[in-house]
Amino acid sequence: MGDFQVGGMALRDGVMLQSPHFWAAAVRLPDGSLRVRSGKKPQLPGREVVGRVPVVRGLARVTETIACLYPARRDLGLPVLPHEDPTILAATLGSATLGTVLRRRRTGSPVVRELAIAVLALAPALLALRNSEVSRFHGAEHKSVAAYESGGDAHAAAKEHDRCGSNLIGPLLATNLAGGLVLRGLGHQRNPLTTLLLGLVSLGSAVEIFAWAAKHPGHPLADLMRAPGLRMQRLITTREPTEDQLDVAQAALEELIRLEKEVGAAAAGGAPS
Repeated sequence: MGDFQVGGMALRDGVMLQSPHFWAAAVRLPDGSLRVRSGKKPQLPGREVVGRVPVVRGLARVTETIACLYPARRDLGLPVLPHEDPTILAATLGSATLGTVLRRRRTGSPVVRELAIAVLALAPALLALRNSEVSRFHGAEHKSVAAYESGGDAHAAAKEHDRCGSNLIGPLLATNLAGGLVLRGLGHQRNPLTTLLLGLVSLGSAVEIFAWAAKHPGHPLADLMRAPGLRMQRLITTREPTEDQLDVAQAALEELIRLEKEVGAAAAGGAPS
């Protein structure tokens, strides 16, 4: 079993992992060499207080995760973020445009319309991801993390993971649908500020549901919330990685473990005898 929780994401040609204190990223360069960079994880001020406030703490977690992307991109010195892939970027922009157009229509069932908007916000980008190498590095990330957590072999680990961000899909569909219906009921579906605020509440609520579901495996509601994300992982967002891609993920993991061990050693050295 691992000594600390590890999360992460796939990059265009590599993997970035995060622990409670650090981030570490590894990418395969065009010449075949490996580049590994790491740093201290950005933390929001007052996070101990924020961590006790439901919904807000979910937004804080997402913010801290995203905040690691800039230093990773800067230190790696390469266009490694998934949305820097022109195909994925175009699909994401197309999804947003279609969703905006559909939201402005007034005909048809509001429930059906909101569900369609939620699907359109995800589908094109997910399909573009399926056809890129990012999905293989996503699988490599999951296998390395699972092996670290279980003490097993990364090759034998599943390419799907219960804590994958893909499992936010179910909760996000539910909270976005509820939020969209609230906006329509209030007549504010065209108000940008109200839409933004409700979107943040929807995201924070989805993270709360995601965290609850991860802690209650086997609960019918938890399984229902995870089901869309797990299916997406199996069919679209992850593919079996190559040996080379597993090596990249392992390099990021080893760097993260090294940094966390240094923190533990420093804390032990500074403790009173």
